Amino acid sequence: MSKAFTRENDQDDDEDQDASAPPLPAGLKNYITPGGFKRLKDEALHLLDKERPELVKVIHWATSNGDRSENADYIYGKRRLREIDRRIRFLTKQMDVAVVVDPASREDTDQVFFGATVTVMARDGTEKTYSIVGIDETDLSRGRISWISPLAKALIKARDGDTVTVRTPGGDESLEIVGVEYKAID
Repeated sequence: MSKAFTRENDQDDDEDQDASAPPLPAGLKNYITPGGFKRLKDEALHLLDKERPELVKVIHWATSNGDRSENADYIYGKRRLREIDRRIRFLTKQMDVAVVVDPASREDTDQVFFGATVTVMARDGTEKTYSIVGIDETDLSRGRISWISPLAKALIKARDGDTVTVRTPGGDESLEIVGVEYKAID
């Protein structure tokens, strides 16, 4: 059979899940901060307006060179185009179901909810600060944890001064909440 009538990988076109973000549990809303929503939108626009058109030009040029079966520019270009299209579909779906919550506009409270920046103290006296953000914004190196993570689940609805227990692979850990604030998360 000619290669013109076969797909390199049948799964590529059907799979819209992106490995970089964990799946949202069924029935839950996709909460996100304004900064996180802007990053999703900027990435989608960059892919649509810059990367995809440049890649289409390269594929068109590679097609004009003749034999596509051994044309690396064509083969790589088509594969990369599928990746870009899959990422655009994923970003569009994430933005369609997103519920933007601005923590800076929330009235101050000592109770932890989505968007809170929480400072906790471990038993050994070390303090760490975490911001509870959407699943698409998670970045532990910057102290951003997903609202569906075990730590965030333990913190949500607790108040300043409360002690919460978090299950970790090393065993249960008790954390005291020493500060809760609502501010813009960049």
